[in-house]
Amino acid sequence: MFYYDGKLQYPVRVQTPDPRFARMLQQAIGGVEGEMRVCLQYLFQAFGARGPAKYRNMLLATGTEEIAHIEMLATAVALNLEGAPDHMKDAAAKANPVVEAVMGGMDPRQYLSAGMAALASDANGVPFDGSHIYASGNIAADMYANVTAEATGRALACRLFELTDDPGMKDMLRFLIARDTMHQQQWLAVIEELGGHQGTLPIPNSFPVEEELRDVSYVFFAPGIEGVPAPEGRFTHGPSLDGLGEYELRPAQPFGQEPQLAPPMPMAYAETQQMLDDPQQGGRQKG
Repeated sequence: MFYYDGKLQYPVRVQTPDPRFARMLQQAIGGVEGEMRVCLQYLFQAFGARGPAKYRNMLLATGTEEIAHIEMLATAVALNLEGAPDHMKDAAAKANPVVEAVMGGMDPRQYLSAGMAALASDANGVPFDGSHIYASGNIAADMYANVTAEATGRALACRLFELTDDPGMKDMLRFLIARDTMHQQQWLAVIEELGGHQGTLPIPNSFPVEEELRDVSYVFFAPGIEGVPAPEGRFTHGPSLDGLGEYELRPAQPFGQEPQLAPPMPMAYAETQQMLDDPQQGGRQKG
């Protein structure tokens, strides 16, 4: 069950409305780095959570907070769109083919489809589709995915911070950036609580490691292109992060055979030449 308070989580103020910035804010709503993504990611992870209840409750709490962030950003979009002068709105209402330019670079659908409000889409007007929501049922895998989501979201918020001079927008973004900091930390704290890298890796750690081909579990394969040095670093030498092996650098080599597939099935209607050992003997069949 969810409850609505009626007030924003943090004040949203726009001193100088900017329809172009409203369009940029759409990325923080419906983009792959946006709040709709993390909101649904955390909630779906919670809905399917099994094991200690504290992790489910943690995910529910944070997913609910992200709903509040969507509300803040949608309010910011609407307030920035309200600044479009009346003559611009009138021109757009006449279905001018250059509506995007008339509206100062805003997404025309913010006017045409939403009546000067936010959309469930990114900055290019692409509707949010949920393809980047990750809820695997494995708590460690989900926590690593959540760290990545918050890291890219924080990077986006920092870039938006540089793209506005409006004091109110900067203040709102400072709040959102700070919350991204906390959320990164809390997901990492869960990983630490689960045992850190050595306790969670490899994911899933419930699969018997002796069942995998251990000879290549910690090998970095380098293509071995002549004149191109192999990349070396923490990932090629020394103990593995899970503490179960040693990193090794080897030239890449094929272990398998050249693939040999059966001839095409006639009912699949490949070209006649594909069905022959010697395509030169083929040709168009006459009816």
